[in-house]
Amino acid sequence: MKVSRLCIGCMSFGGSDAEGFEWTVGYDRAKEIIDKAVDLGINFFDTADVYSNGRSEQIVGKALVGRRDDAVIATKVGLPTGAGPGARGLGRSHVMWSLKRSLANLKTDRVDLYQIHRWDYDTPVAEALGTLTDVVRKLHGADHLGASSMWAWQLEKALGTSERLGLERLKTMQNHYNLAYREEEREMIPLCRAEGIPLIPWSPLGRGFLTGKYRRKTKPSSTRYRKDRQLSARYFTAEDFDVVERLVEVSKAKGVKPAQAALAWLLAKDDVASPIVGPTRVEQLEELAEAVDVRLKPTEVKRLEEPYRPHSVLGHE
Repeated sequence: MKVSRLCIGCMSFGGSDAEGFEWTVGYDRAKEIIDKAVDLGINFFDTADVYSNGRSEQIVGKALVGRRDDAVIATKVGLPTGAGPGARGLGRSHVMWSLKRSLANLKTDRVDLYQIHRWDYDTPVAEALGTLTDVVRKLHGADHLGASSMWAWQLEKALGTSERLGLERLKTMQNHYNLAYREEEREMIPLCRAEGIPLIPWSPLGRGFLTGKYRRKTKPSSTRYRKDRQLSARYFTAEDFDVVERLVEVSKAKGVKPAQAALAWLLAKDDVASPIVGPTRVEQLEELAEAVDVRLKPTEVKRLEEPYRPHSVLGHE
């Protein structure tokens, strides 16, 4: 499966009043971003069944009508889509219900990449992978399977189960990885490298933290900061500001934007296939696309990485 060097993260699309997604943009703005992405040669779009309660998938499907065959569409399953105990996880009934809904939203008969959004502690891994194998082999609802943030032992268990039982293999890892959060370098990335599994990191700019727009000891007033609880919970420590201030320093000396340098750092990693960026304006996308051509010197990489300090694991919830 051939994908562009950047992936459009469609969690930014919705424009709904769904709790936690109030900062997202509606169809018209999202369509402009998707059109510009296509013009720039970007063919990879990542969404999920839970983003804006399915509205994100609907926007992507509508915007790509007539050019579906030129796009690589990824979506996810597993997080709660309702209040009931069956409206979540990787049990067969929920996966089948969610797949049907996602395909309808996306106006397609298959997705290129169907991903486990989070590990399901309640469903045996063999049952979950058996259901997902049926999605690929019997229903032809997906071409490939992938995973998102989990512990390395969980991915290894899933890979071993697939090999032992002849089930479909998880072929990609969408993990939380950026200059301000590098805990994945300890276990997950070495495992993926050994297994030949490419990375498609989410939050490569730390939900905007690595753009350099936030300042130490200054409380942000943006809608994103006020409404996106995960932004304030995952970043904004003193150590995080050490990283972003060094990023601003290095990018200024190089003559590029902080976001471009942060993306260039990721793109230089051999294991990274396509970082998932979430622009809310065409101008942002155009700026980020320029990062593909930014080349960092070894000394610049070293300076960018120096301030990092260990974190608690974030993003598995």
